[in-house]
Amino acid sequence: MIETLPLWASIPASILLVLGGLLALTGSAGLLRFRTFYARIHAPTLGNTMGCGCVLAASILVFSVLSARPVFHEVIITLLLVVSSPVTAMLLMRAAVYRNRLTKADADLDAR
Repeated sequence: MIETLPLWASIPASILLVLGGLLALTGSAGLLRFRTFYARIHAPTLGNTMGCGCVLAASILVFSVLSARPVFHEVIITLLLVVSSPVTAMLLMRAAVYRNRLTKADADLDAR
């Protein structure tokens, strides 16, 4: 038996899905648009995290309505995403800063 989603739930879920897709697209476009690594790291971190958050909110809404009880499994995914994405970006940024310092130090030694 195929369960149908009521209109009052399908409209906000559709809006959240479209918004999530647009935010993820914005983050990906920012990755292509910016020139330096330091500028590129911000757009995917913010845009894609918010985009995935909107998609997960739509999933919570749809499956909570279809199962007639609150479904919060996606909250765990959201928490892991919100915690891991900025931490990963920060670690990549620190690695890039460290590599730039080493490259600059090597260039200074070669110049002497």
